[in-house]
Formats: sequence, structure tokens, C-alpha cells
Amino acid sequence: MASDPGAERISPHLLIVDDDAEIQALVERYFSLQGFRVSTAGDGAAMRAALAAADIDIVLLDLGLPREDGFELTRYLREHWKGAIIIITGRGESVDRVVGLELGADDYVTKPFDLRELLARVRSVLRRVTPAETSPGAEAPVVEFAGFRLDAQARRLFGRDGGEIALTTGEFELLQVFLGAAGRVLSRDQLINQVHGRDAGPFDRSIDVQVGRLRRKIERDAANPELIKSVRGAGYLFTPRVQRLPMA
Repeated sequence: MASDPGAERISPHLLIVDDDAEIQALVERYFSLQGFRVSTAGDGAAMRAALAAADIDIVLLDLGLPREDGFELTRYLREHWKGAIIIITGRGESVDRVVGLELGADDYVTKPFDLRELLARVRSVLRRVTPAETSPGAEAPVVEFAGFRLDAQARRLFGRDGGEIALTTGEFELLQVFLGAAGRVLSRDQLINQVHGRDAGPFDRSIDVQVGRLRRKIERDAANPELIKSVRGAGYLFTPRVQRLPMA
């Protein structure tokens, strides 16, 4: 998507990857009426072709696909593409949701889904993906913590050795929430609401999964975390001192 504040805003481009032609048509029609550009693909090969042919902002990916399943394709997308991914799962497939998030999906919806809820999820993820426009002369913050450096404007995290650490949209947003609440315990419900823009269900483990992924990227030992601590019965605590600096 265009990031030049002076350029004409281009509508987001959604790619639906689902082998069910009726669902494809339903979602394509609905999102087109909401102002989206929409492409469709019925399998992994068609998905790769669509990504190569157009600038896609977000992929809506069904897990139950022929030949290559959604897990394989989620892994492929995270290794070769930097856009946002929302996975679609069956209502009872909680393990599938967890695995999809572990592989780097940004959010999930369950079938049968409400189109208005799906639209809200897509818009929520796109808001997190799209860099915020800054007014002329505004200073975008650079945040330092525990030897890490986060350029919030460019959405880039650099480690203690200066090397860049790739973050998914969900991981970046989760880290932003922790940085804004350093030293305070945040419940799972608070984190889900701030990261995903929705209320937590009784068996929603999406935040635990994303915390685990983030820990593996910033902790020296993810099994014994020092930066993101679990607080039994309460949630998570981000412990480092946070320093916000103007961009050089």
C-alpha cells in the first residue's frame, strides 16, 4: 500500500485463498462492496501466482485446502512474504488455530463466520500493518529496551547485536502494547483487546501463542523469560526499562 501522505490512497487488496467457490464468491462480493480490491485463489499454486501478479495487502487463508494445506501455505507466506495473514478454521478446531498462530498468522476467524465480523478483523489487522502517517515535522519515536532498538515508524526491531529481527504484524503490535505498559501487569483479556481489537473467548489462547513467539525472538532463554514474565492468575508483565528517543 502507498505510504506517501501526498499520494492518492489506494484501496486495500485482499486475496481469498479457499477452494470453496461459493465462499469465494460471497466474500469477494461483500468486500468489493466495502471498497476493497479482491483476488481469489483455490490452492497454493494459484495463491503464489496471485502474489506474484499483484500487490496484495492481506491474505485470507483457509486451512482446509487440497494438495498443500493451510499450515504449509502459512509457513511459506511467513518465509517469502511480509503481508498480513488471517486464517480460517472450523469452529471446533482450537488446536488448528493455535498452530496457525504459531506459524505466524496475525489472526483467525472460524467457520461459519459473520461477514461483518470478518470485515472488522480484516480492518483491524490492516490498521496494524499500515504505518501511521505523521504530520510534517513530527518526530517518530525510536524505542530502546534491554539492548534492543525499535523503529516504530519503519516497524523494524534490531537486536542486541544490531541485526534486524523479523516480526509478524501480531508480534509487532504485541510488543508495542508491552512497551506502552512496561512495569504493569496486563491480563490476557486486555492484551487480546488491544492487539486483536476483540474480546477474548473462554478458550482463546491466541495471546499466549503470540507471547511465546515474541519470547523466542527477544529472550535469551524463552523457557526462562526475563523480559516478558508470566504472573500467575493475572497475565503478563513487561519488565525492561523503556526509553523513547527522537529519530536521528
